[in-house]
Amino acid sequence: MAASTWSLDKSHSGITFSVRHMMITNVRGSFNDFEAVVTADSDNLPAVVAAITIDVNSISTKDEGRDAHLKSADFFNAEQFPQIVFTKTALVSKGGEDYELTGDITIAGVTKSITLNTEIAGPAKDPWGNTKFGVIADGVINRSEFGLSWNAALETGGLLVGDAIKVHIELEFAQA
Repeated sequence: MAASTWSLDKSHSGITFSVRHMMITNVRGSFNDFEAVVTADSDNLPAVVAAITIDVNSISTKDEGRDAHLKSADFFNAEQFPQIVFTKTALVSKGGEDYELTGDITIAGVTKSITLNTEIAGPAKDPWGNTKFGVIADGVINRSEFGLSWNAALETGGLLVGDAIKVHIELEFAQA
């Protein structure tokens, strides 16, 4: 099969994250506006060309004050760096639907390589004859490596915001 372009089905996709708050619980959030461009041959997935662009201003943690703080220069500096960009550099099969997806991610003007544990399912035909596939990816990003280092000390010891950000991505694509 030749490589073809796949369109993101936003209604079946999401990008979420969680981070420790006060060392006792997790704050969860999402990015609600993002695009993904994929060119892939289902017979040669490691050769996939893939990029995700996330609008930082679409961040939502269900708290407008916290969202505004996250967009500020203390964290993402969304005015100067309005996008997070991930570009695939490698995809290694671990057997079945399991892969290691490696790529360069740029957050607040800093680019680092990250590897995500990934499942790729499909392709499959939906009831309307459309060919689709799904991607689920999980990983951890250390926010301080990207200059997102704002924090506050707690009276009981420790810090208000954890450094490790757990990322969960679920994307569904339709053959264009």
